Amino acid sequence: MVHRQELNAYLKQCLDPGSMPDYCPNGLQVEGRSPIRRLVTGVTASQRFLQAAIKAEADAVLVHHGFFWKGEPAAITGMKAERIRLLITHDMNLFAWHLPLDVHPQWGNNAQLAACLDIAPEAPVAAGGVQGLLWSGSLPQPLSINELRDRLADRLGREPLVVEGSDRPVQRIAWCSGGGQRFIAEAAALEVDAYFSGEISEQTTHEARELGLHYLAAGHHATERGGVQALGEHLSEHFGIEHVFIDDPNPA
Repeated sequence: MVHRQELNAYLKQCLDPGSMPDYCPNGLQVEGRSPIRRLVTGVTASQRFLQAAIKAEADAVLVHHGFFWKGEPAAITGMKAERIRLLITHDMNLFAWHLPLDVHPQWGNNAQLAACLDIAPEAPVAAGGVQGLLWSGSLPQPLSINELRDRLADRLGREPLVVEGSDRPVQRIAWCSGGGQRFIAEAAALEVDAYFSGEISEQTTHEARELGLHYLAAGHHATERGGVQALGEHLSEHFGIEHVFIDDPNPA
């Protein structure tokens, strides 16, 4: 077991939230019971996920998408109230780690994507004012755009949307988990053959074609399942607590 404050302090030490700007508070967002014996991880603190964590008898949940986002209404009403009521009623802790869990070199979403897709990563670079958010690397051998699409679909469990930006095969590739489509110009500057992220915007299609690189929208949820699982497994081993990953499927 681990006490709540000990776990929170360890996560802050490992993930260093003060080193980057973010859109939400990172760390303990809703306080519950201590000590913690069972940790449940997931991508988003949705009502369905929280209800599943309660059934799994979680003492704490750790997610990538928590609460209290910049620019949203401060009032705790509606859906937010229902979610927080579940946590408080069941005395369950909510830990949320956003950008620090995208950039972490070992447990981060981007690092896990590299391992999942057999990409040899290079040193990550800054994007959107966040150091280490944009990753790039090389595949063991060139793939056609269709072969890369199939690999993403097979490994991530979701068929990506593909924009073909050239007629060349893919060996050097860049990526950013989640909503990283806005970094496509920065990816092109790395002289890669393809770039993938979770989402696509209207202008992304034109940018890919005019920048001359393939773009693949592989799913926001699908590209961000790896980080919480890797971090949860590490915490389980480090503190001797139980860890369960619960996936609340999301096609987006």
